Amino acid sequence: MRPTAHAALGALALVLALPAPAAADGSVIGGKPAPLSHSPWAVALASHERFGVQRSGQFCGGVLVGHSTVVTAAHCLSKEVLGVPWREVRDLRIVVGRDKLSGGGGQELKPAKIWVNPRYNNYTNDGDMAVLTLDRPVPNRPIPMAGRQDSAYRPGNAATVYGWGDTTGGGSYASQLRAARVNVLPDAVCARAYPGSADGTYKPRTMLCAGAPHGGHDACQGDSGGPLVVRGRLVGLVSWGTGCGQAGSPGVYTRASALLPVVSAHGAG
Repeated sequence: MRPTAHAALGALALVLALPAPAAADGSVIGGKPAPLSHSPWAVALASHERFGVQRSGQFCGGVLVGHSTVVTAAHCLSKEVLGVPWREVRDLRIVVGRDKLSGGGGQELKPAKIWVNPRYNNYTNDGDMAVLTLDRPVPNRPIPMAGRQDSAYRPGNAATVYGWGDTTGGGSYASQLRAARVNVLPDAVCARAYPGSADGTYKPRTMLCAGAPHGGHDACQGDSGGPLVVRGRLVGLVSWGTGCGQAGSPGVYTRASALLPVVSAHGAG
């Protein structure tokens, strides 16, 4: 899931974990397949050169917020994740419209422009956001982002997190897009979980967290940059946390309202 413990694992940040029994559907920790017909705004970041041809070279997730604009986590484009500066990745692609990464379909598009937040703090994890402009617009439906006062952020709301990441916490990555249910948690709970340590510091202005009091609901390695959705609106991007689905360690997400000004400034629509 997260940049701290996660970047060290080579890029892969969060997938979906739901409560016990974890193997209820035999694969993802509480998740289930999520057809792209229901979530056409979910995209994958990929590089065959850096991550091989299996699973289309996927290493992180992203979200289509305009027909030419994708948002993702800044740490996905870090040297810790990619092994080299992102400018040296010759085949960086955004995979759009492909729910099964081991198959075909959809498009692998080049980014025409990349903006990585220069204020991203890899110690606190604050400002974990990047904006990618596709080299051509796609017909896929983008997702609206929840504004600052949107009721979608209300604690207790049911949310869904999406990704192609680790389905067990032990390095078993999904080929098909999967989704899991979590709940938006109060800022006070998030702040108690992450008051400040090597894993990060919870900042309610730019972050929110989601999970369950007893653990089991979460995202995991490989899901970073992917969407957290409430009632059809983007509320967060998978960012960081401690472990996957651990009690007392909810997943932390970049708050979508913090993305709005940077998308306006750096996106293409």
